[in-house]
Parts: sequence; C-alpha cells; structure tokens
Amino acid sequence: MTEQQERGGQHGAATSERPTLKTIAFMTGLGITTVSRALKDAPDIGAETKQRVRMVARQLGYQPNRAGVRLRTGKTNVIALVLGIDEEILGFSNQMVVGISEVLSGTPYHIVVTPHAHTKDPMAPVRYILDTGSADGVIISRMEPDDPRVSLLMERNMPFATHGRTRLAEPHPFHDFDNEAFGEGAVDRLVARGRRRIALLPPPSKLTYFSHMRAGFMQALARHGAQEVPLSVDLDASLEEVRATMQALMSAPGAPDGIVLASGSSAIAANAGIEAAGMRVGHEVDMVAKQGIPILKWVRPEIITAYEDVRQAGRELAKAVIARIDGIEPSLLQSLSQPRWD
Repeated sequence: MTEQQERGGQHGAATSERPTLKTIAFMTGLGITTVSRALKDAPDIGAETKQRVRMVARQLGYQPNRAGVRLRTGKTNVIALVLGIDEEILGFSNQMVVGISEVLSGTPYHIVVTPHAHTKDPMAPVRYILDTGSADGVIISRMEPDDPRVSLLMERNMPFATHGRTRLAEPHPFHDFDNEAFGEGAVDRLVARGRRRIALLPPPSKLTYFSHMRAGFMQALARHGAQEVPLSVDLDASLEEVRATMQALMSAPGAPDGIVLASGSSAIAANAGIEAAGMRVGHEVDMVAKQGIPILKWVRPEIITAYEDVRQAGRELAKAVIARIDGIEPSLLQSLSQPRWD
C-alpha cells in the first residue's frame, strides 16, 4: 500500500466515525459544554452561537447518543405512536406521522411508530413500552369508552395523549374529531337533496366515536322524519366485504337513497358496489363520506365530503404529550376539530 493510499484509508476511517459533541466543539472552536447547551436551546446561550452550532451539527449529521442521554437524564427522547396497521389505507397513518414530526422537529424528541393489528391484543404494545421504558410519552388511537390502555398509562404515570376520547372520570389529554357533528351534518345534506331512506356505515361499535357518530346521525333522522336502512358491516370489514354488501343492498327492495360513510376508503368500495348494482352516485343515491385526504372528488365528484385534518390531529397530539411531559394539567390538553364540508 502506498503512503497516499494509507493516508486516504485513514482519512476514510476517520470521516466514517459518528460525529460527537467533541467533533462539533472542534469545528466551532467552542467548549463541549457550550455546544451541549446550545443544542438543548439553553437560555444563557446566545442566538448566534446556537445557530452556528446547529448548522455545524446538521452538516456533520450529528445525532445524540440515545444510550448516553438515557444514562445521564433517565429520558429516551422518544415519543411512541401506537398505530393500527389497518389505518394505512389512503395515507391516514402517514398524515398522522407527518403532523407529529412537524412538532417534534423543534424539540429533542423523535417519533417511533409501534404498529399493531386491531385483531391482536391492544394492551400488548402499551405494556411493552411501559415495561421496557422505551419512550417518554405515548400516543394511542382507536379509543374505547372505558379503554384499559388509558387506565394502565395513568396508573404507571406515563405521559400520553389519545386520538379520540373515553368516558373515564379522570381527565386525560386528547384530540378528537367531532363525529357527532359529522353524523348530523351528513343527514342534513342528504335530506336537503330529497333523500329519506339513509344507511350509515359506521366505525366498530366498541370504539367511542361510534356512539358519537351514531348519536348525530339518529338525531338528524328524527328531526327530519327520515328513516334508517340498516347496514350489516362497519369500518373493520374488508373493502371487498363493503363492496359486496353495498351491491347486495342496492339490488334489494327498499334500497337506501342516501348513504353516510365513516371513511374515504369505505366510500370507494361502496361506490364500486353501487355501480355494480347498476346505479350511480348523484342519481339514484347520494353519498356523504368523511375523508382524511381530499381524494374522493377524483373518484366520484358527486360524493359529498367532510374533511378530517389528520395531519393537524398529529400536531395537536404531539403538542399535548410534550406538554404533559412538562407537567401541564391533562384537562388543559384536550381539543376537538370540526368537519370541513366541501
């Protein structure tokens, strides 16, 4: 090996090492303590120094050593998002993660997604996080009225926020969508188009937002003197089940002339079933659907839609769990968003 090759090999080995606080200190001419405090946004470090340190850290690709941080502080700087893999359809989970990441980008925290299937034990991922101490805070979804995960998180004093509400007596941080307003507004819009026989494809009955959505739906039916046409599936049915059920329903006597759907993906499957029965949305039947990504107008412009901003929900949940870590009272960390109708 030539002297030049040896020098090149040594240089390559050096540059492949993980950058540390000492590396940043050397590059900036500052002390290691000053660099550390600048990265933590300490108030006694000047804005110009912080900017210089962060720029060098970014250029070097510096990442804090999580093991070292945990040994020094007892913190992981992790927010765990327990998210159902069933929620990936039409980018629901992606929008949630983006919203959370937008808030965490300005903090020491980062997100770790813990996926699970709704058919499995919902307590398992929460128990794992608690038993391993692998996060400083937790965000969970698919809330049940008396959700045991919330009770366990409270019992173990783990900061958390929920996407959805419970009916537990002790307050906890949450962000939710006003599904009661959606159910009521959906019926109002169908009746305004002359529809009187209306079906609801709801969330699973074990989830809290089922009762919210159904309450609004039934209140509006009673107010208008309209009639419900029962549906035998909910959002946990496969899209093929939704399509087949809708085709059979629309082909039978007494078919609905209005349909309310709790998600965009179910609306696409329902539309396929309606068309397979020889009908068309906006003609023999009208449809109202909730969506987290504005895509249904591309599928069938006649569908009436209400937008649920899942990305904003992610932002609110991230802010709530960080505030809870900082000791803010849970009752001050509760928010509710309204449907945005097209």
